Amino acid sequence: MAEILYAGENGTVAFGDHTLREKTKVEDFPFEGDLLKVKTYADITRFEKNGLFVYESVPGTTVTGFKETADGMEFTVSGKGAVSITLGLQDDTLYEISEDGGDTGAVKTGLGGKLSLSLDLSGDRKAFVTVKKA
Repeated sequence: MAEILYAGENGTVAFGDHTLREKTKVEDFPFEGDLLKVKTYADITRFEKNGLFVYESVPGTTVTGFKETADGMEFTVSGKGAVSITLGLQDDTLYEISEDGGDTGAVKTGLGGKLSLSLDLSGDRKAFVTVKKA
């Protein structure tokens, strides 16, 4: 079985495996002073940091190069077909979203700080996503 949570290069992390048939999880993974957790399989991938929600996709995805910054996050995601992703960000904040370098618009988070986006990952396509405060 492939690793479902590991440290990448330049302060990034990789997590998830959309090809798994059974739920798999890793808890209390130490990374740069934080504890990370991932639950993943074909139907869902959920990622948490220090017990707080960070990322969830339905169906499951594989994420590489995930990095949080002071004003957002960036990552490369792969999966199968249409994918809905929810990100945990700051409350009541406007974020600009780009996919593969192209601007896809701005979205404002509500009181829960959640931002949702949809991607088409058909044909083994990978997408590079950036989310930054506007």
